[in-house]
Amino acid sequence: QASKRQRQRYVTKVGKCRVNLGNIQEKKRFLSDIFTTIVDLKYRWFLFVFMMCYIVTWVVFGSIYFFDAWVRDDIRHQGDPDWRPCIENVDGFISALLFSVESQRTIGYGFRMVTANCTEGVILLMAQSIIGSMIDALMVGCMFVKISRPKKRAQTLIFSKNCVVSRRDEKLCLMFRVGDLRDSHMVDAKIRAKLIKSRQTPEGEFIPLEQSELNLGYDTGEDRLFLVEPQIICHVINPQSPFWDLSAESLCREQFEIIIILEGIVEATGMTCQARTSYTEDEILWGYRFEPCMSLEKGAFQVDYSRFDMTFEVQTPAASAKELHEL
Repeated sequence: QASKRQRQRYVTKVGKCRVNLGNIQEKKRFLSDIFTTIVDLKYRWFLFVFMMCYIVTWVVFGSIYFFDAWVRDDIRHQGDPDWRPCIENVDGFISALLFSVESQRTIGYGFRMVTANCTEGVILLMAQSIIGSMIDALMVGCMFVKISRPKKRAQTLIFSKNCVVSRRDEKLCLMFRVGDLRDSHMVDAKIRAKLIKSRQTPEGEFIPLEQSELNLGYDTGEDRLFLVEPQIICHVINPQSPFWDLSAESLCREQFEIIIILEGIVEATGMTCQARTSYTEDEILWGYRFEPCMSLEKGAFQVDYSRFDMTFEVQTPAASAKELHEL
């Protein structure tokens, strides 16, 4: 039991995939999709890139403005009424940097300005305005998507800590519970399950972490949820189920993982949200059933989430579904 608890999970209980990608040769593919790359950054790196995009642009154009004023000898003719400068009142790098910030952010204090005495100053101002608009569009778009990502919405979609196995409608079933903590509901919510298990073929090939589908009512439409109150999701153990030969005794010797994926559209934003969790074989309770957590109070249904994970023991045969079917 201790070794089972310490073994590596494919997906954690909070939905994070424990798969690390290494030795990627063509990293230029990430630069071809720079928008997604920036959005996927952690917040500390995202804010660093956000600030550096503006700071680097200001410093680069400030240096160009200072170099232009130095080449045209505008710095040494400050205060000369007969001199026709390219950029007025730029007498050093700091003043050129301030002019760069004022130009790109359209602050316009009115003290420094580009005159019509030089063509390159007008061209530089136009180039900085265009580049500044592109940076604004990219960074503001990334910031909006970063804040409004539906990943945070998935934190209010919860799953029961354990799966249970018991009889329902005279059939052996694997069941777990899902719930939504928000009043704004998921639109077109769908749920599916994957069984992750390694196996060896008759030819001797070893397939690590093979994925197989668990039917949660796809053929009958039961996988589409109206997730207003907590729902108990049921997988009927039939001859097509990978648990057809599984009994209470053989469950202790098995090693597998069940991945649950809940998808839906966030009602407030219209974005697609996905919540994930997993159950290992030692998180399956054989012969248990979930306690009801909903009651009728004062003309409305009341959900008690303190009873969300509670189970109680019921009389359930320890034999597999195949053995029960033969009996």
